[in-house]
Amino acid sequence: MNESFKHESVLPDETIKHLNIKKDGKYIDCTAGGGGHSSMILSQLGKKGLLIAIDRDADAVKATIKRLEKVKTNGKYIVLKDNFLNIDKIIEENVPEGVDGILMDLGVSSHQLDRAERGFSYHEDAPLDMRMDTEETKTAYQVVNNYTKEKLALVIGRYGEEKYAGRIASAIIHKRKETPIKTTTELAEIIKAAYPPKDRFKGKHPARKTFQALRIEVNKELEILEKAVTKAANLLKPEGRLAVISFHSLEDRIVKVAFSTLEKPCICPPYFPVCVCKRVSRHKIISKKPILPTSEEIDNNRRSRSSKLRIIECIKT
Repeated sequence: MNESFKHESVLPDETIKHLNIKKDGKYIDCTAGGGGHSSMILSQLGKKGLLIAIDRDADAVKATIKRLEKVKTNGKYIVLKDNFLNIDKIIEENVPEGVDGILMDLGVSSHQLDRAERGFSYHEDAPLDMRMDTEETKTAYQVVNNYTKEKLALVIGRYGEEKYAGRIASAIIHKRKETPIKTTTELAEIIKAAYPPKDRFKGKHPARKTFQALRIEVNKELEILEKAVTKAANLLKPEGRLAVISFHSLEDRIVKVAFSTLEKPCICPPYFPVCVCKRVSRHKIISKKPILPTSEEIDNNRRSRSSKLRIIECIKT
């Protein structure tokens, strides 16, 4: 494995168990990261099995290739640099008959957080970047320095669920009038100063929610997720499963609503006594409540503590 790419997959055993890996199955890991989940899937495949590992981060793609090369398996694999929003095209080009399982492990990887130059962390001084795909043009610098106060407040409030979004947006606008805000630590200090003194040193860092919001905005994470979850579920073979690991309430809410809509596709108004639309469900939710990490996993990997796993299955009709 590429030693510069360090990322410990969360809920590994639970994820593999609920994907119900078949030896001759076809599987897609939409967010390969360092190849942790991918290597576990590949190790269970036989000679007719296929794994397609995807990531939009070039470093993740290189790390996954190196890791999969070392897996003892008869299965085949393909590693692609792509966005999982394009999962329909990827399946059409590689497995047009459909797939037996799809995994989405959302959020930012440990590697992206730990590499200061990527600009994801408020603990390390770096340019304001936050791009998961470094070939994209939009950066956190552009959001922070070009968005209006109203748009900044909306992004921070909606994607960071930050109650002081207005204060933080005003502080950013005031500071950037003097000179552009260029680095992560500079922005973190502005956010900290915008917090009321009584809340500034309570618990987690004041910049945490705003940095999350900027990252989501730069990478269009929720917009992509909302489209991709339903798309992926509809590309499964009968008895195929989609597993999604989320890390904050905004992601989990999108997954939960999408799964519920897939399981109960009726579009009749709620005041209708019986269904007249006659839409037939092709899916059933496997995990009525999200599967959470064990206390042991949280002790070994602190970044797993907010993770939630949900699974849905395509049923025979």
